[in-house]
Amino acid sequence: NTIGAAEITMAHIYAVLRRLHLAHQSMLEGQWDRKRFMGEELDGKVVGIIGLGNVGSQVAIRCKAAGSKVIAYDPYIPREKGDRLGVELVDTLHELIKRSDIITLHCPLTEETKNMIGKKEFELMKKGVYFINCARGGIVDEDALYEALKEGKIAGLGLDVYSKEPPDDRIRRIFEFPNVSLSPHIGANTYESQDNVAIKIAQYVIAALKGQFVEVAVNAPFTITEGFENIKAYLELAEKLGSFLTQYAGGHFREINVEVRGTIKEHIEPIVAFFLKGYLSPVLDTPVNIINAPFIAKERGINIVKSTREAGLNFKEFIKITAKAEDREVIVGGTAFYEKLPRIMLVDNYWIDIEPSGVILMFENRDVPGVIGKLGTILARHNINIAGFRLGRLEKGKIALGALQLDDKLNEAILEEIHQIPEIIKAKQVIL
Repeated sequence: NTIGAAEITMAHIYAVLRRLHLAHQSMLEGQWDRKRFMGEELDGKVVGIIGLGNVGSQVAIRCKAAGSKVIAYDPYIPREKGDRLGVELVDTLHELIKRSDIITLHCPLTEETKNMIGKKEFELMKKGVYFINCARGGIVDEDALYEALKEGKIAGLGLDVYSKEPPDDRIRRIFEFPNVSLSPHIGANTYESQDNVAIKIAQYVIAALKGQFVEVAVNAPFTITEGFENIKAYLELAEKLGSFLTQYAGGHFREINVEVRGTIKEHIEPIVAFFLKGYLSPVLDTPVNIINAPFIAKERGINIVKSTREAGLNFKEFIKITAKAEDREVIVGGTAFYEKLPRIMLVDNYWIDIEPSGVILMFENRDVPGVIGKLGTILARHNINIAGFRLGRLEKGKIALGALQLDDKLNEAILEEIHQIPEIIKAKQVIL
Protein backbone atom coordinates (compact mmCIF):
# COMPACT_ATOMS: atom_id res chain seq x y z
CA ASN A 1 0.00 0.00 0.00
CA THR A 2 3.02 2.32 -0.38
CA ILE A 3 1.62 4.11 -3.42
CA GLY A 4 -1.83 4.47 -1.87
CA ALA A 5 -0.36 6.07 1.26
CA ALA A 6 1.83 8.41 -0.79
CA GLU A 7 -1.05 9.47 -3.01
CA ILE A 8 -3.43 10.27 -0.15
CA THR A 9 -0.66 12.43 1.30
CA MET A 10 -0.46 14.33 -1.98
CA ALA A 11 -4.26 14.60 -2.05
CA HIS A 12 -4.27 16.28 1.36
CA ILE A 13 -1.37 18.56 0.39
CA TYR A 14 -3.24 19.79 -2.68
CA ALA A 15 -6.54 20.00 -0.78
CA VAL A 16 -5.18 22.39 1.85
CA LEU A 17 -3.01 24.38 -0.57
CA ARG A 18 -5.97 25.03 -2.90
CA ARG A 19 -8.71 24.86 -0.21
CA LEU A 20 -10.52 22.25 -2.28
CA HIS A 21 -12.50 20.85 0.64
CA LEU A 22 -13.98 24.28 1.34
CA ALA A 23 -14.68 24.99 -2.32
CA HIS A 24 -16.45 21.64 -2.64
CA GLN A 25 -18.62 22.35 0.41
CA SER A 26 -19.54 25.81 -0.87
CA MET A 27 -20.71 24.32 -4.17
CA LEU A 28 -22.91 21.83 -2.31
CA GLU A 29 -24.45 24.81 -0.50
CA GLY A 30 -25.34 26.47 -3.81
CA GLN A 31 -22.62 29.14 -3.68
CA TRP A 32 -20.42 30.39 -6.54
CA ASP A 33 -17.60 32.42 -5.00
CA ARG A 34 -14.37 32.23 -7.01
CA LYS A 35 -12.60 35.00 -5.08
CA ARG A 36 -12.95 33.31 -1.69
CA PHE A 37 -10.75 30.32 -2.50
CA MET A 38 -7.40 31.87 -3.33
CA GLY A 39 -4.78 29.16 -2.80
CA GLU A 40 -1.06 28.46 -3.04
CA GLU A 41 1.06 26.36 -5.40
CA LEU A 42 3.21 23.39 -4.50
CA ASP A 43 5.78 24.54 -7.06
CA GLY A 44 8.63 26.35 -5.29
CA LYS A 45 7.67 25.28 -1.78
CA VAL A 46 10.12 23.67 0.64
CA VAL A 47 8.59 20.31 1.59
CA GLY A 48 9.96 18.72 4.76
CA ILE A 49 9.51 14.95 4.98
CA ILE A 50 9.94 13.31 8.38
CA GLY A 51 10.79 9.69 7.62
CA LEU A 52 12.31 8.77 4.25
CA GLY A 53 11.23 5.13 4.08
CA ASN A 54 9.12 3.60 1.31
CA VAL A 55 6.19 6.02 1.58
CA GLY A 56 8.31 9.07 2.34
CA SER A 57 10.45 8.35 -0.72
CA GLN A 58 7.39 8.16 -2.98
CA VAL A 59 6.10 11.46 -1.59
CA ALA A 60 9.52 13.01 -2.23
CA ILE A 61 9.46 11.86 -5.87
CA ARG A 62 6.02 13.39 -6.40
CA CYS A 63 6.84 16.68 -4.68
CA LYS A 64 10.04 17.07 -6.68
CA ALA A 65 8.08 16.41 -9.87
CA ALA A 66 5.77 19.27 -8.84
CA GLY A 67 8.73 21.65 -8.56
CA SER A 68 9.28 21.60 -4.80
CA LYS A 69 12.58 21.58 -2.95
CA VAL A 70 12.47 18.50 -0.73
CA ILE A 71 14.35 18.12 2.53
CA ALA A 72 14.05 15.16 4.88
CA TYR A 73 14.92 14.07 8.39
CA ASP A 74 15.53 10.39 9.04
CA PRO A 75 18.46 9.42 11.28
CA TYR A 76 18.20 5.79 10.16
CA ILE A 77 18.59 6.39 6.42
CA PRO A 78 22.01 6.70 4.72
CA ARG A 79 22.84 9.94 2.92
CA GLU A 80 23.35 7.96 -0.27
CA LYS A 81 19.60 7.35 -0.44
CA GLY A 82 18.91 11.05 -0.15
CA ASP A 83 21.40 11.72 -2.93
CA ARG A 84 19.71 9.15 -5.17
CA LEU A 85 16.33 10.81 -4.63
CA GLY A 86 17.66 14.34 -4.96
CA VAL A 87 16.59 15.03 -1.38
CA GLU A 88 18.62 17.00 1.15
CA LEU A 89 18.92 15.06 4.41
CA VAL A 90 19.12 17.42 7.38
CA ASP A 91 20.82 16.62 10.67
CA THR A 92 18.03 17.46 13.13
CA LEU A 93 14.26 17.42 13.32
CA HIS A 94 14.20 21.05 14.41
CA GLU A 95 16.24 22.15 11.38
CA LEU A 96 13.64 20.58 9.11
CA ILE A 97 10.78 22.15 11.03
CA LYS A 98 12.27 25.66 10.85
CA ARG A 99 12.94 25.51 7.09
CA SER A 100 9.81 23.83 5.74
CA ASP A 101 6.76 25.44 4.15
CA ILE A 102 5.00 22.07 4.17
CA ILE A 103 5.71 19.32 6.72
CA THR A 104 4.54 15.75 6.16
CA LEU A 105 5.04 12.79 8.48
CA HIS A 106 6.08 9.34 7.24
CA CYS A 107 7.68 7.69 10.26
CA PRO A 108 6.47 4.79 12.40
CA LEU A 109 4.88 5.18 15.82
CA THR A 110 7.50 4.02 18.33
CA GLU A 111 8.56 5.00 21.83
CA GLU A 112 10.98 7.41 20.18
CA THR A 113 8.41 9.07 17.90
CA LYS A 114 5.38 9.15 20.23
CA ASN A 115 4.29 12.81 20.56
CA MET A 116 7.44 13.75 18.64
CA ILE A 117 5.66 16.82 17.28
CA GLY A 118 4.56 18.82 20.31
CA LYS A 119 4.27 22.38 21.57
CA LYS A 120 7.96 23.21 21.09
CA GLU A 121 7.97 21.88 17.52
CA PHE A 122 4.88 23.88 16.54
CA GLU A 123 6.48 27.01 18.01
CA LEU A 124 9.51 26.48 15.76
CA MET A 125 7.44 26.16 12.58
CA LYS A 126 6.97 29.02 10.15
CA LYS A 127 3.76 30.98 10.53
CA GLY A 128 1.52 29.76 7.75
CA VAL A 129 2.99 26.27 7.59
CA TYR A 130 1.04 23.40 6.04
CA PHE A 131 1.07 20.24 8.14
CA ILE A 132 0.13 16.73 6.95
CA ASN A 133 -0.08 13.45 8.88
CA CYS A 134 -1.05 10.35 6.91
CA ALA A 135 1.41 8.10 8.77
CA ARG A 136 0.36 7.12 12.29
CA GLY A 137 -1.76 8.67 14.99
CA GLY A 138 0.15 9.41 18.18
CA ILE A 139 3.22 10.93 16.52
CA VAL A 140 1.61 14.35 16.99
CA ASP A 141 0.49 15.76 20.33
CA GLU A 142 -3.08 16.63 19.33
CA ASP A 143 -3.55 19.08 22.19
CA ALA A 144 -0.53 21.05 20.93
CA LEU A 145 -1.89 20.74 17.38
CA TYR A 146 -5.21 22.22 18.50
CA GLU A 147 -3.45 25.18 20.13
CA ALA A 148 -1.35 25.79 17.00
CA LEU A 149 -4.52 25.88 14.91
CA LYS A 150 -6.23 28.20 17.38
CA GLU A 151 -3.26 30.58 17.33
CA GLY A 152 -3.28 30.70 13.53
CA LYS A 153 0.17 29.15 13.17
CA ILE A 154 -1.02 26.53 10.66
CA ALA A 155 -2.36 27.63 7.26
CA GLY A 156 -3.64 24.18 6.41
CA LEU A 157 -3.85 20.78 8.09
CA GLY A 158 -4.39 17.39 6.44
CA LEU A 159 -5.11 14.33 8.59
CA ASP A 160 -5.79 10.70 7.73
CA VAL A 161 -4.76 9.21 11.11
CA TYR A 162 -5.54 9.95 14.75
CA SER A 163 -4.25 8.85 18.15
CA LYS A 164 -7.67 7.34 18.83
CA GLU A 165 -9.78 5.91 16.03
CA PRO A 166 -12.60 6.79 15.67
CA PRO A 167 -11.59 10.17 17.15
CA ASP A 168 -12.97 11.14 20.54
CA ASP A 169 -14.29 14.58 21.52
CA ARG A 170 -10.81 15.83 22.48
CA ILE A 171 -9.53 15.15 18.98
CA ARG A 172 -12.72 16.31 17.27
CA ARG A 173 -12.04 19.87 18.50
CA ILE A 174 -9.55 20.03 15.62
CA PHE A 175 -12.36 19.44 13.12
CA GLU A 176 -13.94 22.81 13.96
CA PHE A 177 -11.33 24.75 11.99
CA PRO A 178 -12.11 25.48 8.32
CA ASN A 179 -8.50 24.99 7.14
CA VAL A 180 -8.54 21.28 8.01
CA SER A 181 -8.84 18.46 5.44
CA LEU A 182 -9.86 15.12 6.96
CA SER A 183 -10.17 11.46 5.98
CA PRO A 184 -10.90 8.32 8.08
CA HIS A 185 -7.58 6.41 7.79
CA ILE A 186 -8.06 5.36 4.19
CA GLY A 187 -4.47 5.56 2.93
CA ALA A 188 -4.42 1.91 1.89
CA ASN A 189 -8.01 1.89 0.61
CA THR A 190 -7.41 1.60 -3.12
CA TYR A 191 -8.35 -1.24 -5.43
CA GLU A 192 -4.74 -1.37 -6.59
CA SER A 193 -3.40 -1.72 -3.04
CA GLN A 194 -5.76 -4.59 -2.32
CA ASP A 195 -4.87 -6.24 -5.65
CA ASN A 196 -1.17 -5.86 -4.87
CA VAL A 197 -1.62 -7.58 -1.51
CA ALA A 198 -3.40 -10.52 -3.16
CA ILE A 199 -0.76 -10.75 -5.89
CA LYS A 200 2.06 -10.68 -3.34
CA ILE A 201 0.46 -13.50 -1.37
CA ALA A 202 0.20 -15.60 -4.53
CA GLN A 203 3.81 -14.84 -5.48
CA TYR A 204 5.06 -15.81 -2.02
CA VAL A 205 3.14 -19.10 -2.11
CA ILE A 206 4.55 -19.93 -5.56
CA ALA A 207 8.08 -19.08 -4.40
CA ALA A 208 7.69 -21.29 -1.33
CA LEU A 209 6.38 -24.21 -3.41
CA LYS A 210 9.40 -23.85 -5.71
CA GLY A 211 11.73 -23.99 -2.73
CA GLN A 212 12.77 -20.35 -3.11
CA PHE A 213 13.38 -18.02 -0.19
CA VAL A 214 10.36 -16.06 1.05
CA GLU A 215 11.30 -12.89 2.90
CA VAL A 216 8.05 -12.67 4.89
CA ALA A 217 8.04 -16.32 5.96
CA VAL A 218 7.55 -16.99 9.65
CA ASN A 219 9.90 -19.98 9.66
CA ALA A 220 13.65 -19.40 9.62
CA PRO A 221 16.00 -20.36 6.77
CA PHE A 222 18.23 -22.01 9.34
CA THR A 223 17.59 -24.83 11.78
CA ILE A 224 18.50 -24.77 15.45
CA THR A 225 17.09 -28.11 16.45
CA GLU A 226 20.20 -29.50 18.11
CA GLY A 227 21.46 -27.63 21.13
CA PHE A 228 18.73 -24.99 20.95
CA GLU A 229 18.46 -24.75 24.74
CA ASN A 230 22.20 -24.08 24.89
CA ILE A 231 22.00 -21.03 22.62
CA LYS A 232 18.53 -19.76 23.51
CA ALA A 233 20.00 -17.24 25.96
CA TYR A 234 22.46 -16.03 23.31
CA LEU A 235 19.68 -15.46 20.79
CA GLU A 236 17.85 -13.42 23.42
CA LEU A 237 21.10 -11.58 24.17
CA ALA A 238 21.65 -10.80 20.47
CA GLU A 239 18.17 -9.30 20.17
CA LYS A 240 18.68 -7.26 23.35
CA LEU A 241 22.06 -6.00 22.10
CA GLY A 242 20.37 -4.82 18.91
CA SER A 243 17.62 -2.98 20.75
CA PHE A 244 20.12 -1.50 23.21
CA LEU A 245 22.33 -0.23 20.37
CA THR A 246 19.45 1.52 18.62
CA GLN A 247 18.08 3.15 21.75
CA TYR A 248 21.41 4.08 23.32
CA ALA A 249 23.35 5.23 20.26
CA GLY A 250 20.59 6.13 17.77
CA GLY A 251 21.22 7.30 14.23
CA HIS A 252 22.25 5.44 11.10
CA PHE A 253 25.21 3.07 10.93
CA ARG A 254 26.60 2.25 7.48
CA GLU A 255 28.36 -0.90 8.70
CA ILE A 256 27.72 -3.26 11.60
CA ASN A 257 30.22 -5.98 12.48
CA VAL A 258 28.81 -8.97 14.37
CA GLU A 259 31.57 -11.05 15.94
CA VAL A 260 30.67 -14.33 17.67
CA ARG A 261 33.26 -16.03 19.87
CA GLY A 262 33.45 -19.46 21.40
CA THR A 263 31.39 -22.59 20.84
CA ILE A 264 28.30 -20.59 19.80
CA LYS A 265 30.10 -19.37 16.66
CA GLU A 266 28.54 -22.17 14.58
CA HIS A 267 25.18 -20.47 15.17
CA ILE A 268 26.24 -17.06 13.83
CA GLU A 269 23.41 -16.89 11.25
CA PRO A 270 20.52 -17.03 13.75
CA ILE A 271 22.49 -14.78 16.13
CA VAL A 272 22.82 -12.13 13.41
CA ALA A 273 19.13 -12.47 12.50
CA PHE A 274 18.02 -12.00 16.11
CA PHE A 275 20.40 -9.04 16.51
CA LEU A 276 18.93 -7.32 13.45
CA LYS A 277 15.40 -7.94 14.69
CA GLY A 278 16.27 -6.17 17.93
CA TYR A 279 18.16 -3.40 16.16
CA LEU A 280 15.39 -2.52 13.69
CA SER A 281 12.23 -3.07 15.75
CA PRO A 282 12.46 0.10 17.91
CA VAL A 283 12.43 2.37 14.86
CA LEU A 284 9.80 0.63 12.72
CA ASP A 285 6.09 0.07 13.27
CA THR A 286 5.90 -2.63 10.62
CA PRO A 287 6.58 -6.15 11.94
CA VAL A 288 10.26 -7.07 12.02
CA ASN A 289 11.19 -10.72 12.37
CA ILE A 290 14.27 -12.88 11.96
CA ILE A 291 13.28 -13.52 8.33
CA ASN A 292 12.77 -10.02 6.99
CA ALA A 293 15.29 -8.20 9.21
CA PRO A 294 18.29 -8.85 6.90
CA PHE A 295 16.28 -7.58 3.91
CA ILE A 296 15.24 -4.43 5.77
CA ALA A 297 18.84 -3.81 6.84
CA LYS A 298 20.02 -4.14 3.24
CA GLU A 299 17.25 -1.84 2.03
CA ARG A 300 18.41 0.77 4.55
CA GLY A 301 21.98 0.62 3.31
CA ILE A 302 23.45 -1.22 6.31
CA ASN A 303 26.39 -3.48 5.49
CA ILE A 304 26.47 -6.47 7.86
CA VAL A 305 29.89 -8.05 8.38
CA LYS A 306 29.96 -11.43 10.15
CA SER A 307 33.00 -13.00 11.79
CA THR A 308 33.78 -15.78 14.26
CA ARG A 309 36.66 -16.41 16.64
CA GLU A 310 37.65 -18.82 19.32
CA ALA A 311 36.89 -17.99 22.95
CA GLY A 312 38.40 -14.78 24.26
CA LEU A 313 37.74 -11.53 26.08
CA ASN A 314 37.71 -13.41 29.39
CA PHE A 315 34.53 -15.27 28.43
CA LYS A 316 33.94 -18.72 26.99
CA GLU A 317 31.27 -17.30 24.66
CA PHE A 318 30.85 -13.68 23.66
CA ILE A 319 28.91 -11.60 21.13
CA LYS A 320 30.54 -8.31 20.14
CA ILE A 321 28.83 -5.70 17.97
CA THR A 322 30.78 -2.87 16.35
CA ALA A 323 28.61 -0.26 14.62
CA LYS A 324 30.29 2.26 12.32
CA ALA A 325 29.00 5.57 11.00
CA GLU A 326 30.81 8.32 9.11
CA ASP A 327 31.93 10.08 12.27
CA ARG A 328 31.68 7.55 15.10
CA GLU A 329 31.97 3.96 16.21
CA VAL A 330 29.91 2.28 18.93
CA ILE A 331 30.68 -1.08 20.54
CA VAL A 332 28.36 -3.26 22.60
CA GLY A 333 28.88 -6.82 23.69
CA GLY A 334 27.72 -9.47 26.08
CA THR A 335 27.55 -13.05 27.20
CA ALA A 336 25.21 -15.39 29.07
CA PHE A 337 26.09 -16.58 32.55
CA TYR A 338 25.54 -20.31 33.06
CA GLU A 339 24.21 -20.32 29.46
CA LYS A 340 20.92 -18.96 30.81
CA LEU A 341 21.36 -15.38 32.02
CA PRO A 342 22.04 -12.78 29.27
CA ARG A 343 24.24 -9.87 30.30
CA ILE A 344 25.48 -6.78 28.48
CA MET A 345 29.14 -6.62 29.53
CA LEU A 346 30.68 -4.09 27.15
CA VAL A 347 29.52 -0.61 26.11
CA ASP A 348 32.08 1.24 24.01
CA ASN A 349 35.31 0.69 25.94
CA TYR A 350 33.65 0.31 29.33
CA TRP A 351 33.33 -3.08 31.00
CA ILE A 352 30.04 -3.15 32.85
CA ASP A 353 27.47 -5.77 33.91
CA ILE A 354 23.89 -4.89 32.87
CA GLU A 355 20.87 -7.16 33.08
CA PRO A 356 19.14 -6.43 29.73
CA SER A 357 15.56 -6.07 30.91
CA GLY A 358 13.17 -3.34 32.01
CA VAL A 359 13.97 0.36 32.23
CA ILE A 360 17.65 1.30 32.21
CA LEU A 361 19.06 4.82 32.57
CA MET A 362 22.45 4.91 30.88
CA PHE A 363 24.63 7.91 31.68
CA GLU A 364 28.16 9.16 31.15
CA ASN A 365 29.53 11.48 33.80
CA ARG A 366 32.69 13.06 35.08
CA ASP A 367 34.07 10.66 37.68
CA VAL A 368 33.74 12.87 40.76
CA PRO A 369 31.94 12.40 44.10
CA GLY A 370 28.25 13.23 44.43
CA VAL A 371 26.90 12.38 40.97
CA ILE A 372 24.96 9.30 42.06
CA GLY A 373 23.56 11.24 45.00
CA LYS A 374 22.24 13.97 42.72
CA LEU A 375 20.67 11.38 40.42
CA GLY A 376 19.09 9.60 43.37
CA THR A 377 17.64 12.85 44.69
CA ILE A 378 15.93 13.62 41.37
CA LEU A 379 14.55 10.11 41.04
CA ALA A 380 13.31 10.05 44.65
CA ARG A 381 11.56 13.38 44.17
CA HIS A 382 9.60 11.81 41.31
CA ASN A 383 8.98 8.57 43.24
CA ILE A 384 11.16 6.50 40.87
CA ASN A 385 12.76 3.52 42.62
CA ILE A 386 16.27 2.31 41.74
CA ALA A 387 16.32 -1.47 41.27
CA GLY A 388 20.02 -1.84 40.49
CA PHE A 389 23.20 0.08 39.72
CA ARG A 390 26.35 -0.69 37.74
CA LEU A 391 29.37 1.47 36.99
CA GLY A 392 32.31 1.17 34.61
CA ARG A 393 35.31 3.44 34.18
CA LEU A 394 38.62 3.42 32.37
CA GLU A 395 40.60 5.64 34.71
CA LYS A 396 40.01 7.16 38.13
CA GLY A 397 38.81 10.75 38.02
CA LYS A 398 38.12 10.79 34.25
CA ILE A 399 34.87 9.63 32.63
CA ALA A 400 32.58 6.90 33.98
CA LEU A 401 29.64 5.04 32.46
CA GLY A 402 26.72 4.20 34.73
CA ALA A 403 23.60 2.08 34.39
CA LEU A 404 20.63 2.53 36.72
CA GLN A 405 17.87 -0.07 36.50
CA LEU A 406 14.58 1.56 37.42
CA ASP A 407 11.12 0.33 38.36
CA ASP A 408 9.34 2.94 36.21
CA LYS A 409 9.88 4.81 32.95
CA LEU A 410 11.18 8.38 32.97
CA ASN A 411 9.28 11.14 31.22
CA GLU A 412 10.97 13.90 29.23
CA ALA A 413 10.79 16.36 32.12
CA ILE A 414 12.73 14.03 34.44
CA LEU A 415 15.32 13.33 31.75
CA GLU A 416 15.75 17.07 31.26
CA GLU A 417 16.37 17.49 35.00
CA ILE A 418 19.03 14.80 34.83
CA HIS A 419 20.71 16.56 31.91
CA GLN A 420 20.93 19.70 34.05
CA ILE A 421 23.33 17.97 36.48
CA PRO A 422 26.66 19.66 35.61
CA GLU A 423 28.68 16.44 35.82
CA ILE A 424 26.37 14.52 33.46
CA ILE A 425 27.74 14.34 29.91
CA LYS A 426 25.07 12.12 28.38
CA ALA A 427 21.93 10.41 29.67
CA LYS A 428 19.71 8.04 27.71
CA GLN A 429 16.75 5.89 28.70
CA VAL A 430 16.73 2.37 27.28
CA ILE A 431 13.73 0.04 27.59
CA LEU A 432 14.40 -3.66 27.05
